[in-house]
Amino acid sequence: MERDGVESDGHEPDDSDRDYVASLARGLDVICAFTRFTPRMTLSEVAKSVNMSRATTRRLLLTLVREGYAEKNDRLFSLRPKVLQLGYSALSSVGILDVVQPIMNELTQRTQESIFTAVLTGDDVTYLARSTPDRVMAVSINIGNRLPAYAASTGRVLLAGESDEALERYLDRVDLTHHTARTVTSKAKLREAILETRRCGYSLVDEELELGVRSLSVPIRDARQRVIAALNACCPSVRFTVKDMEQQLVPELLKAASRINQGFLG
Repeated sequence: MERDGVESDGHEPDDSDRDYVASLARGLDVICAFTRFTPRMTLSEVAKSVNMSRATTRRLLLTLVREGYAEKNDRLFSLRPKVLQLGYSALSSVGILDVVQPIMNELTQRTQESIFTAVLTGDDVTYLARSTPDRVMAVSINIGNRLPAYAASTGRVLLAGESDEALERYLDRVDLTHHTARTVTSKAKLREAILETRRCGYSLVDEELELGVRSLSVPIRDARQRVIAALNACCPSVRFTVKDMEQQLVPELLKAASRINQGFLG
C-alpha cells in the first residue's frame, strides 16, 4: 500500500516507480538551469548544465517555448515571465508572502536598509519579496532574481538548513567561480562558512558577490522548525562595517525572523 508518496516497504519513490514522471522532473531541471548569470543559453549549454542528451533537452526546451514559459531567439533560449507563475502559485498556497511582507516593511522603516526574502531553488537562491527604503543609495534586487547560493548570505543560511547529506551532495557538484576577488572558491572554506552559519544562526558575506555590498541573512523556519527561507539585509559597504552589521543589524533580523516564525505557528 502507498501512502503520502512512501511505499509500503518504507522506501520513497525513485525513477523506476510507476507514479514518477521523469519528463516533468527533467523539465523542471531545465527551468532551473537558467540563472541571473546564465539567462540565455544555447541548446548545447543547457544540455551540459542539466547533464541530458541534446535530443531530450531540445524536446523539453521546445515544449517550454510552445507553452509560453521560454523563448528562442536564433540559437539562444531564455525564460519568459510566465515561468514566475509557478513560483507565485506555490507561494500563495503556503501564504509565506502574507506573513513576511509586513514585517519586512517594518524592518526597512527601522533600519532604512534594503530587506529581502529568498528561497533555495536548485543550487541558486531566488528572491521572492523585497522592501526598499526611500533613498538614493539602496541595493536593488528584483523579485525573481537568482544568485548562486555559495556566494550569497541567503544561500549559506539555506544550505546550513539542509541535512549533512544534502550539503555534501551540493559541495560535490557545485562549481565555485570568482565574482569578486573576495569570493570563497575553496570548497573546504565554503563548508566551514556554512557550518559556522549553522552554529551562530546567521551569515554575513562581505563583498563576495558584488564589490561595495555586504549582505546579512538569518533563517526563516516553519512550524516544524525547518528552514524554508532566508531573511536578508543588503547594505552598501560605505554605510556599514562588518562589525556595525553584527552589532546593529543581526539583532534586528533575528527579532524579525522570530516574528515571522511565530506567524507560521498561527
